[in-house]
Amino acid sequence: AIKPVSKNKNLMGKDAGPEERPKWDNKAQYLLTCIGFAVGIGNVWRFPYLCQIYGGGAFLIPYLIALVFEGLPLLFLELAVGQRLRKGSVGVWKTINPVIGGVGIGCLIVSFLVGVFYNTILAWVLWYFFHSFQEPLPWSTCPLNESRTDYNLECKKSTPVNYFWYRETLNITPDIEISGSVEWGMVICLASAWCIVYICFIKGIDSMGKAVYVTSTFPYLVLTIFLIRALTLPGATDGLLYLFTPDWQTLKNPRVWLDAATQIFFSLSVAFGGLISFSSYNEEKNNCERDAVLVGVINSATSLYASIPVFSILGFKATTALNACKDENILALTNHFEFSDQNITLQNYDYWYEYLNTTYPGKFQSLSLRECDLQKLLKQVLTPSYSTGLAFIVFTEAVISMPGSQVWAVLFFVMLFSLGLSSMFGNIEGVLSPLNELKLLPRWIPKELTSAIICLISFLVALLFTLSSGNYWVEVFNGYVGSVPLLIIALFEIIGVIYFRGMKTFSDDIYIMTGKRPNIFWKACWMVISPLLLLVVFVAYVIVQAQTRPTYQAWNPDYEKFPETEQKLYPDWVFAIIILLCVVPVISIPLVALYQLLRGRFRKSSVGMELNPYDNDAFVTDTQEQKTQRA
Repeated sequence: AIKPVSKNKNLMGKDAGPEERPKWDNKAQYLLTCIGFAVGIGNVWRFPYLCQIYGGGAFLIPYLIALVFEGLPLLFLELAVGQRLRKGSVGVWKTINPVIGGVGIGCLIVSFLVGVFYNTILAWVLWYFFHSFQEPLPWSTCPLNESRTDYNLECKKSTPVNYFWYRETLNITPDIEISGSVEWGMVICLASAWCIVYICFIKGIDSMGKAVYVTSTFPYLVLTIFLIRALTLPGATDGLLYLFTPDWQTLKNPRVWLDAATQIFFSLSVAFGGLISFSSYNEEKNNCERDAVLVGVINSATSLYASIPVFSILGFKATTALNACKDENILALTNHFEFSDQNITLQNYDYWYEYLNTTYPGKFQSLSLRECDLQKLLKQVLTPSYSTGLAFIVFTEAVISMPGSQVWAVLFFVMLFSLGLSSMFGNIEGVLSPLNELKLLPRWIPKELTSAIICLISFLVALLFTLSSGNYWVEVFNGYVGSVPLLIIALFEIIGVIYFRGMKTFSDDIYIMTGKRPNIFWKACWMVISPLLLLVVFVAYVIVQAQTRPTYQAWNPDYEKFPETEQKLYPDWVFAIIILLCVVPVISIPLVALYQLLRGRFRKSSVGMELNPYDNDAFVTDTQEQKTQRA
């Protein structure tokens, strides 16, 4: 049933040319690239946020379940199929069966759309990086008004950090329907970000493989530095206790399980096509199972590792806010009560607060003192949202109070840029490799020019995000391009490999590559658990989204509760764009299937996979028809 293929003959018996598929210089380059693609800005901010709102340590239970039964099986499947076929996302699925060839096109579209808005975040990081060298930091104080007699009113009503983000950086409009003007400073930062991506990707894996030595390792160095510094800050212990103290009641909330499943899914960067392309540059004899487990575990461990300095700093920020609250109350109490024997201080504040409230309740209540509660302050620092602007608001405010704030700000934004840059490599690879396989680019165009064209087109599209309303559009792309489309693509990936290719044949492929067949756990996940879990998550996501009309948070100085953001409904035309962003990336799957069926090219799932004809170790599986003819 299995026979070797001649190295000098292709599957039709014709002479074949030399292998042109590039290869990694070494295994370290490959692993660092996969880890860099999987580990991104979301590991530093979205994971800690979910832990904070969903019961601290209790969130780890659904998160680990999703990692084991959803994330790792999908990651293993993508690395295995890419390494075996040595093709990109389009070539892999066309080879398995032309009917599911649309899955690769869907990966291409998703990678392009995500890359366009994701690099805009890197432009924001560059903007903050350039401003981090100023003394004092520009987000530490409010600017003067036009008459130079007082501070800017909008800044005074909010905070210097909010003002620098919403007004100086974004110059944001109060509504998504008001486009505003082009922010030319942001255009320059965006162009710089795309130039850096192009320089690192100019020769594909040849140049990218060198860049990942820095982009994939430097963030861990900075995280370690922040970890050591953060643990020494006042209030760090309170932040860590808040993170790891489980609230078991939250596990009754179905939204916890939904967010845990989607977090691990998006965090591993499966269904983008980039991991398939990266693994296709491997030697066929490589233990892709071990690679999948290693990348998945490192990705999740990074999320936990990043949470420690993040929550230590947030504990410090909450403690600072608590002391400021108490100082304000102490001033009010000192002006209205006489303290003959001892003055009220931060150290004896709780005693005097309780004593005065009990002894003089009427006079005490009339002061309308602020409520200084550490637990509420810890909750407030992350409650607003886990939007793209969170890192530019919460962390920058914490940095202000740290000694040597310029140094910490520079390190933080260099770390964020490194995280984002390594993730961009996977997005660009997820675009370039399918385009080459679709033969949409002339062969005479050199690789350097191809990369330049893709980066230029992406930059021009991303100019949308440099408008004053650009942040609203980043939120739209971030919330909907990387949600439903990825769930659908991943579901069809499993269907394509397990039910078109066949579990037995795929098991033989893994045996050829690793020397052993997948165990019962992997088979159970691929055949039942993972597709069922993906389907449940997809249905739950649709139900949750359908219950209410999508909304967004608008920064509106005229809002009666300003500086809180104003929640607004998306207009009908924006809602239509949201639907398009969910549908367009996956519409190719049914269209290509219908096209192939009409052409009569549908083949049974037992048809053998087209293998690399230049490899002596390659095998093809005879179909039943071929066995009958041979007999």
